Amino acid sequence: MPADLTPLPLPEGVRSSFADNGNGLHMHWLEAGFEQPGPPLVVLLHGFPELAFSWRHQMLPLAALGFHVIAPDQRGYGRTTGGDARYDGDLASFRMLNLVRDVLGLVFALGHRQVAAVVGHDFGSPVAAWCALLRPDVFRSVVLMSAPFGGPPALPFDTVKRDTPGRGPMVEVLEALAALPRPRKHYQWYYSTPEANADMHGAIQGVHDFLRAYYHHKSADWPGNQPHPLSGLSAEALAELPTYYVMDKTLGMAATVAAEMPSPEAIAACHWLPDEALRVYSAEYARNGFQGGLQWYRCGTSSRFIAELQTFGGRTIDVPACFIAGRQDWGVHQVPGAFEAMQRRVCTDMRAVHLIEGAGHWVQQEQPEAVNRRLAEFLAGLD
Repeated sequence: MPADLTPLPLPEGVRSSFADNGNGLHMHWLEAGFEQPGPPLVVLLHGFPELAFSWRHQMLPLAALGFHVIAPDQRGYGRTTGGDARYDGDLASFRMLNLVRDVLGLVFALGHRQVAAVVGHDFGSPVAAWCALLRPDVFRSVVLMSAPFGGPPALPFDTVKRDTPGRGPMVEVLEALAALPRPRKHYQWYYSTPEANADMHGAIQGVHDFLRAYYHHKSADWPGNQPHPLSGLSAEALAELPTYYVMDKTLGMAATVAAEMPSPEAIAACHWLPDEALRVYSAEYARNGFQGGLQWYRCGTSSRFIAELQTFGGRTIDVPACFIAGRQDWGVHQVPGAFEAMQRRVCTDMRAVHLIEGAGHWVQQEQPEAVNRRLAEFLAGLD
């Protein structure tokens, strides 16, 4: 470990490692179940604003089932270095196909040719989905958590007779959000602005309290998280989402979540994210800022990288799949229709869908025992 990094407070039996992934990164990952050579591999992929540390409750239970378990800090996050995470830097290195290449490079660098299961949470969920869709020979099953995968973007069809190309539905929705009586904006497009990193990294309440409020606001501890399916992709429907997804137009994320800062008593009672665990996140994000993770959103809101993903339009995920989320997680419904499409069309071997009681968006941290049981059931049913 580099001398300037503080050791992470890891459970005994989980270690921190570094190596090149063959794709420009000096990658940091956590691992368990490494004592005996040859066990099948499980890969755990975090989301935003998280770290490999987010999987601390899953690693030893999965290792006890006979797996080698790894959880990397993904490109732009935590203790993984390399790449260009500046706003004016090489955005293309953060596009989805390169994120899959990052994971594949680490798997091969560790001497594995197959992955028994790739598990992704939040923005790690689409990375896991694309791993399984593109390389089913390597990623033999997939667990998606909190973010349903609606499939690759479709190729434009029957366009020759059109006089002018359409602007795309999201452009019109964003304009309509801004024109609502209570003007709003979508968080992913806010995350894509040059101001987003400075707003969060330089939050007036400090990074630690910013993250405390952010995690609280999206958890089952916040009483407003009572999700339901949205009627469609319209400004009026999206405006039903909480402000951490569809923000007030004039506010940044730091001010948005500050209004929901839990009380000292609520913080002391937060068993799933005690202050000493939160300090792991706040220390890493105070050191690095948020721009590395925000680059992922910029790739998603940009039109630059859609064409290469459209190459796979219509492809399905055919390896065994499972979906796990908190019942109090609006993320299940934030993209109208994705949850249903994932089950009906995109994942052709969907083994189980679990909505965990007492969990919001951070399901593997809020209800780790329930998540571990569901993961164990899924893995036990694989060949």
